[in-house]
Amino acid sequence: MTTGATSASFSTPQTWLIVGLGNPGPQYARTRHNIGQMVVDELAGRVGSGFTAHKAGAAVATGRLSPGGPRVVLAKPATYMNVSGRPTAALAAFYSVDPAAVVVVHDELDIPFDTLKLKIGGGEGGHNGLKSISQTLGTKDYHRVRVGVGRPPGRMDAADYVLRPFSTEERELLPVHLDRAADAVEKLITGGLTAAQNSVH
Repeated sequence: MTTGATSASFSTPQTWLIVGLGNPGPQYARTRHNIGQMVVDELAGRVGSGFTAHKAGAAVATGRLSPGGPRVVLAKPATYMNVSGRPTAALAAFYSVDPAAVVVVHDELDIPFDTLKLKIGGGEGGHNGLKSISQTLGTKDYHRVRVGVGRPPGRMDAADYVLRPFSTEERELLPVHLDRAADAVEKLITGGLTAAQNSVH
């Protein structure tokens, strides 16, 4: 694979920053809010690299998802979700990554559990992690991989819902969901947003 254009309008950046959102600590590790970090864990397995602590306040793994492909910096902020922007902006500066080559992988209440959506820019939909990143990067024009977790049942508060573990049925399907989300990230960085959307949506 080359790092050149895969279409007339897409040229692959040399380095991508892939940030998986979540909260630190074992009590949050398998909750819906941390599905972004689970996807980044899947990508680290594909790269064959372990995570190490970075001074920006994140666990970081680097490598390439395919021979000759762009370099990827996989990051899991060590901060709580609502201040994810600080380590994201610090890593973007450290690795000289433009916001357009930042991909944020996060939980999304507004789409079903087994669904993915990709976009660049736009609103944050009330997601505090995205709000923090938009503020610290100084732009909303970064890529988002929205990993569906679905709406809470009944009158359950959304904040409580995302901090709870997946249901038994969801846990059975979770490996496939994470694999598809990791595939979506790969398609985004190798073929561009439009091609990835056409494949995933």
